[in-house]
Amino acid sequence: MEKLGGELCPMCKNKTLTLIEDQTEVPYFGKVYMFSMLCSSCNYKQSDVEAEEQKEPCKVTFTVENEKDLNTRVVKSSNATIKIPQLRMSVEPGAVSEGYVSNVEGILERFDGIIKSQMESADEDDEEGDEIRKNGKNLLKKIRKVKFGDVPLKIIIEDPSGNSAIISQKAVVEKLKK
Repeated sequence: MEKLGGELCPMCKNKTLTLIEDQTEVPYFGKVYMFSMLCSSCNYKQSDVEAEEQKEPCKVTFTVENEKDLNTRVVKSSNATIKIPQLRMSVEPGAVSEGYVSNVEGILERFDGIIKSQMESADEDDEEGDEIRKNGKNLLKKIRKVKFGDVPLKIIIEDPSGNSAIISQKAVVEKLKK
């Protein structure tokens, strides 16, 4: 692992940015490089994952059917869109989209965090805020049921860079249509 500190932060312009580069071998996927930036002044952070081998643009679909599926390894690049159709939620590439190596449970935890954040920031004094909190509670219940293996859930990753994967025999990999 390489670590470089004292770099200029693109957000706050202080020399408090730490750059980290690491590599790991993901079984059945190959070697990946993980990059991250973290500023100790403004807490700016960004990370990405790149496969060593050039990959074709891909769409990966995986259905979570039981608790064991929560341990399935996921590689997501910052270029990828991740969708959960049953929750009507997605994370698009952009300023807040990060690359990472995790598992299906980690993906669900990320969506859980997004929902909780939206619920907390909803205005308490209007109907729209009430609706956001009500919908959020329902979505959190669905995620909990998926974690207990009571409800199946489809996860879709679309990656034009091809640097994403769900490492499972059950994952359906297709060429990404533009």
